[in-house]
This record gives sequence, C-alpha cells and structure tokens, in this order.
Amino acid sequence: MTRIKKYVAAAAVTATVLSVPTGAYALTSGGTSSASSPSASSVSVPSRTSAASGTSAVSGAGVRAAAQASSSIRVVAPGERVKAAPGVRLWLTREGKYWSTPDMDEQFRSVVDGNLDLSTPGVSRQSESAGNLYFHSGVYYGSRAAARVEVTTRTGRTVRASMVELPGKPGWGAWYTTTELPPVTATVLGPEGAGTGRDAGGPLDFIRGVTLYDSAGRVLASLAG
Repeated sequence: MTRIKKYVAAAAVTATVLSVPTGAYALTSGGTSSASSPSASSVSVPSRTSAASGTSAVSGAGVRAAAQASSSIRVVAPGERVKAAPGVRLWLTREGKYWSTPDMDEQFRSVVDGNLDLSTPGVSRQSESAGNLYFHSGVYYGSRAAARVEVTTRTGRTVRASMVELPGKPGWGAWYTTTELPPVTATVLGPEGAGTGRDAGGPLDFIRGVTLYDSAGRVLASLAG
C-alpha cells in the first residue's frame, strides 16, 4: 500500500513538471497564458483600430482648419443677412448681391442679367455713405481661385475687404468694406454709381482702385477708380 502511494505521488510530481514547459511556451509566445490569449487578442485589436481612427479624425480636422484659415471667404446661406457695417446688411441669393443701408432699404446687383461676364475674372464696385463712414461693396466673379479683394484710396491707404460666397463654389461672390469719409474735394461715385468722378469739371474718385487676387497673390482682375 505504501509503495502504491509513492507511485501516485511520483506521478503527480511528474505531471506538474511536464506542465511547466507548456505554460512557459504560452507566456513566451503570447505574453500571457493560453487561457487568457483570446481575451487579450479581442481587446488589443479594437484598441489599435480606435487609435488609428482617432489619428485620422485629428488629421482630417487639422486639414479642414488649415484650409479655412488660408481662405478669407465666408460661406453664407442664400438670404443670410451679414452685418457689413453699422446699420448695413448684405446678403446673397442665386440671382446676385443685395444690401441695405440706413438711407436705402434694399439695393440689388444681378449676376444673371448678362451685365457681368462670369467667364472672365472681374470685380465691380458700388460706394455710398453710411453714417460717418463710406461703405463699399461689389461682386467678384469669373474665377474659383479668388481669395482676396483690396480697395485702395487716393490717400494711398489699402483696405482688405471681407468676402462672402454661396455654398458650392458658384464662381462669384460679394465683397464689402468701409473707408473714412473722403475730403470735400473728392467723390466716391464708383464705376456703377451715378457718375465716375471723372466728369468734366468733377473731382477725382476717392477710390483709386479695387483689386482681386488669388491665394498666391496673383492679380486676377482690377478696377480703376
């Protein structure tokens, strides 16, 4: 009986010794036991996928933010009123540019009546007083590369205009800005106003010109005062 017990104990010891190499192999191969490997695998794969997705999302957001930062054009919905100056509102529809001032409820410049050649880069201007400032606005058109509009006065001052555009890159948009009141010897009647400021005996236009640029600083179109 004593001999049988010794055999059983020896067999148990042998089984324990033989099981050690199997456990050691599992730890070396998977970094964990074979029993826990499926659970570790199922957790680690989603973790890598989530990290990759997060990186992609951040990268995409960064690209969009950079693109917005490099463009000065604000995209507006049709009919959305933009505060262009104190007491002045400007909005766009598919037909063109609308604006209102304290002295005029609604004015309109069409982009569909054939007066503007939308196949060629160009820029227009309308100017009028608005309180103690002069308000200037117009339409830029003919190029989806338009990125900046600048207005230059006879005093040599250059003002960068704000730009708005409808969704979908329609190939035209509106710009607007303000300048100081001109001296009494000047006028701001623009090319589309009641006069050009160059009538016989009339003073020079207070606005020297309006220039449309692309994002690289190249001139797309210009309009002399």
